[in-house]
Amino acid sequence: MEFLSNKPLLITDTILRDAHQSQAATRMTLEQMLPACEILDSIGYYSLECWGGATFDACLRFLDEDPWERLRQLRAHLPHTKLQMLFRGQNILGYKHYADDVVDEFCGKSIDNGIDIIRIFDALNDVENIKSTVKYVKKYGGLADCAVCYTIDPHFSVGERFTSLLKGKKLPGKVFTDAYFLDKARQMEALGADMITIKDMSGLIPPKRVSGLIKLFKKHLSIPIDFHTHCTPGYGLASVVAAIEAGADIVDTNIWNFAGGPAAPAIELIWIFCQKMGVELDINMEAVAKINKELYAIRKELDAVDAVKVFPNPFNPLTDKLPEHIDKEFDRAVAAAKSGNEAELIDACHAIERYFNFPKPNELVQKAEIPGGMYTNMVAQLKQLKSESILESAMKLI
Repeated sequence: MEFLSNKPLLITDTILRDAHQSQAATRMTLEQMLPACEILDSIGYYSLECWGGATFDACLRFLDEDPWERLRQLRAHLPHTKLQMLFRGQNILGYKHYADDVVDEFCGKSIDNGIDIIRIFDALNDVENIKSTVKYVKKYGGLADCAVCYTIDPHFSVGERFTSLLKGKKLPGKVFTDAYFLDKARQMEALGADMITIKDMSGLIPPKRVSGLIKLFKKHLSIPIDFHTHCTPGYGLASVVAAIEAGADIVDTNIWNFAGGPAAPAIELIWIFCQKMGVELDINMEAVAKINKELYAIRKELDAVDAVKVFPNPFNPLTDKLPEHIDKEFDRAVAAAKSGNEAELIDACHAIERYFNFPKPNELVQKAEIPGGMYTNMVAQLKQLKSESILESAMKLI
């Protein structure tokens, strides 16, 4: 898989999987997806994430759909775009380990039915649990996108530290260092990974950290680097801008009406940033604008499971002029990304998101360190139980 440093920034859009998993508990149906496919196929994305993750589970448990038929239909309606899925390594799409022959068969059938790229991860970054999947993805001619899952070390209060001293116990030191993440990425490259994704499923990675990791990965790895994050805790947009500035080959985005909040940043905002940063982005923004009305209607249809219910103000970057004060915020963010001023970059991006009415940072999610899709599924389940009132307590417990 050849990537050159002077190639345009590539985009993986997750509207058909992670976006509605994060915003609306994975309840978008195939019937809702198919009318949008022709336009999605014309946008020029590197790939569309459309399967795996919780979609298999949701199809069977809630939507009365055959997930394999969904994949075949999407393949037929998206002939010009690579299709991508999320795969839990030895756990496949579930939560227990499966034998190698089952992993082999599942990878083969996924690729036979239309998948081009399988993003493989293990929640604990146990490389042993992704080893067989990489082998079988390559066996059947797919691209292996191996994900390094971003996480942070435990927090210890002053009281906990004092108690440990009294008991003569030593608290654990830092584990999740840059060296730790690079070591995982190197092991994955050695297995035959075609690309590495820094997978920040809880949106916890700040701009300076992702910038440093991407530069480190680009220095020591010879394969493309993708960056995936969520906006829930408030870092998402700023961190994607920092990732682009640091030289990421691919970034994950969503289209306007499914972007922000628990999901990834909006492609429309990333397009403006690329224009200002001089980064080439071969995306058909007219097609993006055309599909936004359809996506707005779909999200309204999913209102019962919409965990956010906040829609950004209508905006088309090709036809709508930015107010001068917001245009300056974009410039301020770009300057901050170039100079490494993290606080300034985050502040400018928050000002941009406030202006467009994207959801404000969710402090509960930030403290609980919970992934976007996990959060919205929990909200949907509490609503079904008429127990929304315990959400804050549940988040504190987590």
